[in-house]
This record gives sequence, C-alpha cells and structure tokens, in this order.
Amino acid sequence: MTHFSTFSELSAYMDRLGLFRMDLTLGRMEAFWAVRGQPDIPVVHVVGTNGKGSTAAFLTSLARAHGQKVGTFTSPHFVTPRERIQVNRRMLSEQAWLELANEAMTVPGAEDLTYFEFQTCLAMLAFERAGVDLAVMEAGLGGRYDATNVFAPGLTLFTPIGMDHEKILGPTLSDIAGDKAGAIREGGVALTGPQEPEAMIRLQERAEAVRARLVYAVDAADPVDHVRLGLRGIHQTTNARLALAGWRWFAAGRSLRTDHDTERFGLESAFLPGRFQSVNLDGREIILDGAHNAHALVALNAAIRAEGVRPGKLVFACLRDKNLTDMLPLIRTLTEGPILVPAMHGERAADNRAIAAAIGGRASASESLQAALDAEPELSGPTLVCGSLYLLAEFYILNPRFLTA
Repeated sequence: MTHFSTFSELSAYMDRLGLFRMDLTLGRMEAFWAVRGQPDIPVVHVVGTNGKGSTAAFLTSLARAHGQKVGTFTSPHFVTPRERIQVNRRMLSEQAWLELANEAMTVPGAEDLTYFEFQTCLAMLAFERAGVDLAVMEAGLGGRYDATNVFAPGLTLFTPIGMDHEKILGPTLSDIAGDKAGAIREGGVALTGPQEPEAMIRLQERAEAVRARLVYAVDAADPVDHVRLGLRGIHQTTNARLALAGWRWFAAGRSLRTDHDTERFGLESAFLPGRFQSVNLDGREIILDGAHNAHALVALNAAIRAEGVRPGKLVFACLRDKNLTDMLPLIRTLTEGPILVPAMHGERAADNRAIAAAIGGRASASESLQAALDAEPELSGPTLVCGSLYLLAEFYILNPRFLTA
C-alpha cells in the first residue's frame, strides 16, 4: 500500500498519474465509495463549459454569508493543486493533504484512480472531516462520466454550454451538451442558465427521460444587475443569477433563512482569480482572464466593451488542442494595439510563432510571458492577458500575491 511521508512525495505521485490521462467511466469512483461509504453531505453539482468556477464561487460566497460551512472543489489550479479543495474559501495545509491521501490509499482500488478522480475523492474526504454543511462540486470537462457525478447531488446547476474539448466529448454542440446533460440525476432537480437551442434541447430531453425537474434560473432568481458583483464582467450577471437561484433552491429545501441584504453581501464578496481580474503590477494595470475558447472570448469581448476598457496590448497564448480558427477573429478585436504571443512549456503547449502567424498583422511571438509583459511599456491602457489558464498560471507563479483576495 502506498504511503506518503511528505507533500513532495504526494505531488510526485499525482504527477505520475498524469494530469491529462482520462478514462471516462465511473467504475473506479463507484468502487472506491462502495467500499469507503459516501459521506452524508449535501452536494450541489456545477456543470457546463464556461462560468463553472465563477458560479461555484458565487454559490460558495452566498452560502457562507448565510452562516453555512462550505466545501468547494474546483479545477484546474494555477500554482498548487491545494487550490482545488477549499473549506470556507481557505486551502487545506500540506499536512492535511497528506493525511487525506494516506486515508484514501487504505481503500482497495485507490491506486487505480486517475489524477482527477483521486483529487475528487480527497475533496469529499476533506469535506467530511471538516463537517461542511454544503459541498459545491465543479465538474471537470464532462458530465455523465465526470468523477464528480458519483455523489448523487441534490441539485445540479448548468452554466452555458459551448464548444470545447470536442475530441473527447464530441464534434458538435449537441454531442457536448448531451454528455453534460448526463449529469442530471434520476428524479433530481437541475437549474440552468441561458443555453443555445441545441444545448437546451439536450437538457430538456435528459430531464424528461429520467423524470427530473429542469428549472430556468430566470424563473428562480431576480436579476442581479443592480449588485456590484465580486467578479467583474457583464457575463458574470448570468453566473451570479444562476448561483443565486441555486442558493435559494438549496436553502428552501433545508428550511434555511435567506434574505436580500445577505444575498447581496454574498454576491459582492465573491472572489475567484483569473476572471476579468484587474491587478496593479509595478504601476501598470494588468487584466487577467481565463477565456480559453471562442465562447469565453465572446463573453470577454462583451465585458471589455460594457466597462469601456481599451487594452493597450494583448498577451495571448493557447494550447494546441484548442480550436484556434474559431478564436482568431475574436482575438483580433480584443485590442487595437500589439498582440504578443509568449512561448509556453508543457506537453500541450502550442508553437507561439505559429499562433502569431495565424493571428497576423499586429501579432508577434515573444520568448516568455515576462518579456511580453515588459514589451512596449509606453503604451496607454491596461495589458490584457488571456487565452489559456496555463498562461495565467505562469503569471501567478511570478506574482503569487494576486492569487488570493
């Protein structure tokens, strides 16, 4: 039986599991929890393409504002996997991770878990140990066979579904939505934000097939346009309204008191790094946004225009498995200034010179993120950094103080 003595040993083990090794079944997770026994914790499952992390952050903040102890599981992380598991918005210590990992390894079959499955199990063990009142579980890339879908949530929230991970989930929006719709549980309740018609049809079909109730967030929560949300961007009103609908549904089901002033405080105090986050770096404004597909870039463009932001330059990079073609026209409209494409490292990194050539015109390759940030300092307007969460991760490694509120 594997036993970890240090967090470094645990980190090395998780690295060997392979961050991108995927085997989309629930068999290993079901076997683990059949032996271990599932904790009796209310779960809200957050599924979709874009806005999952933001919706989870808003829901966490709303529940905390009303006195609930909340466990939150999100992905990916920027600097350390410890970011993925939080209790009341605080990361667990390295020692706590060690204890949880060693506990998990006593369960037969634990060594067969994938990277994401292993961390999902650690999250639920952590939430049981902490005695949380609510576990907010963000799905990874799918729905039906996502590791988080083993916990039979009492409520499933669907953020907007768009094109992403086509090689895994399918080539069309209907295929992708069909996989994510699989997260709707037999006889369960699902709340959805606005969806493209093809996606909404798949959600409706799945709900009908499993006799579940599908509720529209606009019917369950008031607009939040009047609230100064903790996360910037006009698109965040959609995520916040979905989270508010989810909180009200959860609270009603457990006879918890909720009121407008506390709800407002919860929405205003939400925090999540890398979501239209503005930071001051040595006197320069940097805007960090995790937009990494066409659907998210449309939202980012809308946020920029709604807030009257005029980026002086854009620092952009993406992974080679992303659909760059669909992103190109959107990238070019993010700034009228130069577009710098820094080299990134890792097995999924794309050739920055090829990306710059595809963008054309004002785009050029840069040797590193730091070099891109330092280039042309005389330009007016903020620097926008987007295109890949791994690009943002490089920024936070260089500037870790911006990773927390």
